[in-house]
Amino acid sequence: MVISRRSALKGFGVAAAAATATSLAMPAIAQGLKKVSFTTSWIPEGPNLFAYVARDKGFWKKHGLDVSVARGSGSGAAAQTVSAGTFDFGMAATPTVIVQAAKKLPITCIGQINYDALMGIGVLAGSPIRVPKDLEGKKLGASVTSGEYPFLPLYAEKAGIDLKKIEILQVDGKVRERTLVEKQVDAVSAFATSTVPSLAPLGTDVRFMPFSAVGIEFYGQSLTTQPARLKADRALCEAFVQGAMEAIAFTMTDFDESVAIFLKANSEVAISSTGKEYARIGLGLTNLTNLVPEVKQNGFGWADPAKVATMADLVLKYAAGEGAVKPDVGTLFTNDFVGKLKLSAEDLAKAEKHAAPYRKYVG
Repeated sequence: MVISRRSALKGFGVAAAAATATSLAMPAIAQGLKKVSFTTSWIPEGPNLFAYVARDKGFWKKHGLDVSVARGSGSGAAAQTVSAGTFDFGMAATPTVIVQAAKKLPITCIGQINYDALMGIGVLAGSPIRVPKDLEGKKLGASVTSGEYPFLPLYAEKAGIDLKKIEILQVDGKVRERTLVEKQVDAVSAFATSTVPSLAPLGTDVRFMPFSAVGIEFYGQSLTTQPARLKADRALCEAFVQGAMEAIAFTMTDFDESVAIFLKANSEVAISSTGKEYARIGLGLTNLTNLVPEVKQNGFGWADPAKVATMADLVLKYAAGEGAVKPDVGTLFTNDFVGKLKLSAEDLAKAEKHAAPYRKYVG
């Protein structure tokens, strides 16, 4: 069996991209709503679960928007299609957005979706690899096209390990998880939000050593649009962001209902024997990344300018390639539309409780 992010979903790449609002949607009169297009960065999974909640629970409708949600095929492609105006709004991994901006693509981040990309090193739960230093002398499966790959030298530097003492095996991202399960490698470099939900429901327990544990702080996913749209219709941007942030807050406090909405919107996930657990783990890991000072102190969507500047420096050094120019982070990221929503102490406690079972995967 090929066990990967794609195969674990058993064909999730079909029909649901065009799924319409379900009976869970709040009452609204379609006439008068402004039609807006949005693309996720990947197939239906934890980090983009909020979009189906925002659409089908009526958060965007409350703000006067009729939003279509299309699934993406990677953060790079999502950023490029938004920059080109193919979609009004999109989401993409924050480091990838910085790369695209460094290549002069017109794109702006208008709200932070989650706060840790959860890049890291994945191992089987029973692995003797407990700390980064244990990777020396071992085999590491990695895909050059995966977003975390360019930062392996930085991880080695921060973690105090000798990368030359690790045998890095290049593997296709579609079979990377299989090489771990079959013990062809001792560890893989990947994203926890994709690898863990693909393997854990199948009975393969995994642990991640996140890059953030050694001080590499990369934000997860950002909401994006074109600078021209931001300039021309700020009211539209604000309405879109507010609906998204309300949905993200809802997924943290109403966990079970959010999963149910997601499964109803994506029937090909729901019919899989592992679909429900896949959704729950993905959302649990995503929500963990939102239990951070940025959200608790400044509200949903707020990006720390100092962290953004540091991210931009690291991305430019390790991932942007020749000819890239550091973008003006003051214009690439805006907090104008965020920070308006915070969890109460009661809701924060509820969110912590829902997320607690998923901490075991990233420790």
